[in-house]
Amino acid sequence: MGDTNKNGYEIRESLLGLAIGILDMKNATLRENEYIKAEGQQQEIQPYDVQEVLKTAESLYQFVSKK
Repeated sequence: MGDTNKNGYEIRESLLGLAIGILDMKNATLRENEYIKAEGQQQEIQPYDVQEVLKTAESLYQFVSKK
């Protein structure tokens, strides 16, 4: 797993990376689902923003900080 003695900044950096990865996968899945729909029924997929990344990262942080 690597370095187990991460400081707070490194943990937050990792969580932000995980949050971005989660949101990328979510958008990719939504986009693929839109491609399946008939032409004319497809909707635009909105990109995620910084607030959504932070919200997801905070959710991950709450999970890992539980004892």
